[in-house]
Amino acid sequence: MLGHLITHDDNLRMVPTDRNELTAAVGQLHEELRALPEETNPARTRVLTRWIGIGQMSLGNHEEALTLLQQSLDLAAAIGNAHAVVATGLNLGDAHRYAGDRRTADALYRSALNTARSQHPELVDFALQHTGKHLMELGDLAGAQAHLQEALRLRIAKGDAELVESTKAALARVELLIGQAAASAAHGAVPRQWSHQWTSWLQSHTTARIPAQWAEDFPALRDAVCGLTVHRRVHPRHLRDQSFPTELIAAMVEEAEKAVAVDGYLHNGKWNAAVGDAANRFAGQADLAALVARSTGLDVAQPHTGVYIAYVEEGQFLDFHVDDFGFGEANLILCLKHERPTGAPRVSTTVFIHADGFLECDLAAGDCVVFDGALTPHGRTPLGAGESITLVSFGFRARDRVSRAVTNLPPVPR
Repeated sequence: MLGHLITHDDNLRMVPTDRNELTAAVGQLHEELRALPEETNPARTRVLTRWIGIGQMSLGNHEEALTLLQQSLDLAAAIGNAHAVVATGLNLGDAHRYAGDRRTADALYRSALNTARSQHPELVDFALQHTGKHLMELGDLAGAQAHLQEALRLRIAKGDAELVESTKAALARVELLIGQAAASAAHGAVPRQWSHQWTSWLQSHTTARIPAQWAEDFPALRDAVCGLTVHRRVHPRHLRDQSFPTELIAAMVEEAEKAVAVDGYLHNGKWNAAVGDAANRFAGQADLAALVARSTGLDVAQPHTGVYIAYVEEGQFLDFHVDDFGFGEANLILCLKHERPTGAPRVSTTVFIHADGFLECDLAAGDCVVFDGALTPHGRTPLGAGESITLVSFGFRARDRVSRAVTNLPPVPR
């Protein structure tokens, strides 16, 4: 309806081919919408509000776009048109993203992708494309690349040359950003691109989202994962029943909830926020460096970095990845709060891939796990209904510089 008047800029956002022409076309659709009799079939109203919203979004009129696209989405749901719910949900996600509301956009993209996978597989490539662009803007380049690579495979199978070219253009943009990030890394540091490429490869061969398929996935992963884990400095260990002071844990829970609510940002599908005084006080009083050294045999300094992590919505998960080497030679994830319904058949777990298969750790409040995040693929399985999790993750550097050096890293499989 308006597609011929809309193109994409260098950042892959929709913009007018000619602003005056698009403005006039949107005005004509507005006139048609206003002229519709009250008894008109709501399907026509849904189509008009959707396209007017898309046009307003492309023109940069965010409030109008949000209002109209929300109206169109509500109509699609009321009519029972699941296909339109997915398509319009993606448009509304774009509108929130363009307006700077990344949190709402993320929820809309995840909902649309889940619905497409379960009810409308013909729309999965569109959902992946929109979500990939969203992740690119968040700085999750590995996640963006993985989503777009999956979209490209689906679009090649469809045989639609225009869609294939659109996804190739988006992938090219992401790969350019990955290359720029690698080029800006400090001289002599392990390139971030290596970590991003390994993450993309892992996510193209398995997913933390569907534990039921892990046994089927693992044979294709075994050799590659063995090549990674032979270099790791710390083997994953689930540490239970740690005698941490309850008042320090409670202070971190309070600090984490405030930080996520005020300054939280989405990263790899989870909420992150910088740690503050409560976490720093805990790290010192609990002597986390000594705990890591005792449990791993690696002599480390006190944590040089930390982040709060929150999972708050059903279905939220963290796909398999490896961390950038800058986070340190050892990672410690401490569970601050894990709310779960009584008798739930399955709860969300921290999961690792190692040479023998998948290792799941069900972290209760006060439990922690130590591992080498740069060389151990890890993620989190989806949250169930009524479940929420608050964690804090600390990064540690080895005191011995020789232990920090990693040479002969395995190449990313092809």
